[in-house]
Amino acid sequence: MTTDTREPIRDLQRALERLGHSPGPVDGLWGPRTARALKSLLAANGRAAILSTPEPLPWIAEAKTALGRHELRDRSWLMAWLKRDGRSLGDPAKNPWCGDFVETCIRVALPDEPLLGALGSNPYWARNWLLFGQEVSPIPGAVLVFARGSGGHVGFAMGQDGTHFHVLGGNQSDAVTVARIAKSRLLGARWPATVPPRIETLPQMKPGGFLTSTNEA
Repeated sequence: MTTDTREPIRDLQRALERLGHSPGPVDGLWGPRTARALKSLLAANGRAAILSTPEPLPWIAEAKTALGRHELRDRSWLMAWLKRDGRSLGDPAKNPWCGDFVETCIRVALPDEPLLGALGSNPYWARNWLLFGQEVSPIPGAVLVFARGSGGHVGFAMGQDGTHFHVLGGNQSDAVTVARIAKSRLLGARWPATVPPRIETLPQMKPGGFLTSTNEA
């Protein structure tokens, strides 16, 4: 059984290519060209042109490509990665970049997903992600927004234990990591408007598997 998380997206890209809807390079990465090719195929076959979500969730697959990258050790790489959606907050070593990380994943994976109002003008302020998409219960892949004093933190739900969510995000110990964040800090869970929510519950994880985060930086 393959453990290559990119292979399902490669299969989709090969199929799109065979059907005459070019997804760009068959690289297993979910990007704007693959998303548009899928939307074009759906429209051409008389179906509503709403993005179908391959396995894994495309924005989570995108997030995982940066997993382990550190704002100092990998500064140049991370700056280039954060700019792939066309804009960035700037140097991650000098700015709180959790919102920039989430925005990059969403914009690259779901190019037609609307970011409206204050979120569209300032996706770098974590609490603005409470305006994203549609409200859901915490489910795998959901955008979770947390309180942090008068500010906040934002990342993607991966799992949970009895007291904490396990969150894939940027600016966690100065890097892209999975961290435990107390459930008591949760302000809201959001899901893309262009993707039907999945009926799933967050998997249970062992508390000792990841560091507990109380002050993301």
